[in-house]
Amino acid sequence: MQQLNFTITENKAIAHDVFHVKLFCAQALAPKPGQFVNLLVDGHYLRRPISVCDWDNGTLSLIYKIVGQGTAKLATYTPGQSINALTNLGNGFTAVSAKRPLLIGGGVGVPPLYYLTKELIKAGQKPIVVLGFSKTEEVFFADEFAALCETKLRVTAQGNSPRRFITDEMNTLDFDAVYSCGPETMLKAICTQAKPLAPGHVQLSFEARMACGFGACMACSCRTVTGYKRICKDGPVLTKEEILWT
Repeated sequence: MQQLNFTITENKAIAHDVFHVKLFCAQALAPKPGQFVNLLVDGHYLRRPISVCDWDNGTLSLIYKIVGQGTAKLATYTPGQSINALTNLGNGFTAVSAKRPLLIGGGVGVPPLYYLTKELIKAGQKPIVVLGFSKTEEVFFADEFAALCETKLRVTAQGNSPRRFITDEMNTLDFDAVYSCGPETMLKAICTQAKPLAPGHVQLSFEARMACGFGACMACSCRTVTGYKRICKDGPVLTKEEILWT
């Protein structure tokens, strides 16, 4: 974990209530795909956890959705402003030996999969990405993923009768590993619907309300087969084998 002051170089809307912010700090260390940062927003005591979307030599790219006063305030920040961040937080994705990994992102769970996709391609793998959004106006980064690899887009709430879900796409595809981030209902469906894969080959990134962001307050604990784990420190990425669904 590092605590650093970053300079905002970009902060712009890319979809309805969705913003892409870039932060630069020369002292920042490269994060692992699936890790997150905790931003200190002016006027708010608790930091805002946001997954890392991309990394490039001191520049962190983050995508966030306005869901409350903190993220609404963050959306007003402009290039040149400084923001304090705790970085390299959490247990990210661990790349497994696979030829054709499947990455499934739902809504604001999409961003961490972008950085992961780039790293898997560097490792010689050929990922396929499925992106799911509730509404057309909420779609973001579809073109950026498509520029990297085979990408499928599903908008679930519009133009589909009967309504279909992102996981409907899953077992029509050929894959030997799964990485996913998104709503818990989607993650549970992946666990129940995915074909059998080797242990550790289904990795899921969970969302949770976090206070400290580094495991001290125990506010984001969840039950697993080995006892309680903290989403912010032991997660947010957990394997299918260790999850106990409630």
